[in-house]
Amino acid sequence: MTRTELLDRRAQVIDEVGWGQRVSWFQPRNACLWVFVAVVAYGVWYTVSQVRSQGPAYGEPLGVSAVIFAVYAVLFWWFTTHIDRYSRQPLDLRIAAFVWGGFAATWAVALNGNSALLSLYSKLGSPTFATDWGPGLAAPVMEEWGKGAGVLLLLFIAPRVLRTAFDGFVIGAFVGLGFEIFEDILYALNSAPAGFGVDPVGSSLQTVLLRLATGFTSHILYSAIFGAGVVYLVGTVAQRRRVGRGLLLCLVAMVLHGVWDANGALAGGNETVIIVLLALQVVVAVAVVLVVFHVVVGPERAAMRDLVAPEVDDGTLTPEEADALAGAWKQRRAYRRAGGVRDRRRRAHRLEAAHDLAEAIGNAQGRETEKVAFARAELARFRPTDAREEQPVP
Repeated sequence: MTRTELLDRRAQVIDEVGWGQRVSWFQPRNACLWVFVAVVAYGVWYTVSQVRSQGPAYGEPLGVSAVIFAVYAVLFWWFTTHIDRYSRQPLDLRIAAFVWGGFAATWAVALNGNSALLSLYSKLGSPTFATDWGPGLAAPVMEEWGKGAGVLLLLFIAPRVLRTAFDGFVIGAFVGLGFEIFEDILYALNSAPAGFGVDPVGSSLQTVLLRLATGFTSHILYSAIFGAGVVYLVGTVAQRRRVGRGLLLCLVAMVLHGVWDANGALAGGNETVIIVLLALQVVVAVAVVLVVFHVVVGPERAAMRDLVAPEVDDGTLTPEEADALAGAWKQRRAYRRAGGVRDRRRRAHRLEAAHDLAEAIGNAQGRETEKVAFARAELARFRPTDAREEQPVP
């Protein structure tokens, strides 16, 4: 391809993927925005009322669990942001997703919906059936639909930003993160009165440790899969509608969630069997989310290649660096190790500088700006020593 064709393709990809676009939160005629605000407001009101009613009696376990889960949230926030190495989602959209998961999906949708379904199961079946199988049949429906509703609303609030299935995967993960943190704090608070309230902090910490141990294969994972499915179901400018794939991903997330919550009933109450089932489900869930990740990230990697193709054409980047930039962690590791021990750090810095350049180009909509020029200068500063030695001496 000629350089003109490469630049035209770059502009097309930036427009399709929504690279560098920002969310406009002033949309008074957008019903989706008003629904989002109203449901979140209800969730905030419910949270405040719960804290005010139980805080005076169990303030210490509430504070301890909140601090622990806050650290946990920061770590997962960093990890989820780290995997978003392509057309990165704006900070305000990630915060909005977290807020929906933490306040709206939990209290406005899941809490009320689960209670209603459990009551129906008890009446249609029996109280024993509702106790044993109710969580596995209620939570996947109300909780996944509640979290998926947040992704759907944000898809119509920020249509210029949320464009690909990978975007839905990332935003879904942030919704799941918010849901998990606030739900876990509620579980810790509810466990404080155990043992007649003799050791509320100790009782809460037992719940906290259990939730921490299993959290990474819980709501974050389910919601990431479900969020990708929502984008496939709806379709966007950058993602052709694929109803079958979307339904499959949503169903997979619900099945994983349902089996997890039905462990007690599946194992017949046997603790050893429960532990075995939990271990198997963790392995299966991780395998499934890795497969989904590789499926949805493909178009993003192709877009990254098209974005940096003009930089490869003019020698700013090498083909090897473009492969590492658009590839998986294996390609990035291979690039860093290719230059020898003394050059690995410089190559790592150069790869990060290349990512910064790609982000600057996307944010500038492909135009030449001061930030793009600065990113190119930083990239040149971290040229590997073997490449510098090959330059002709003036």
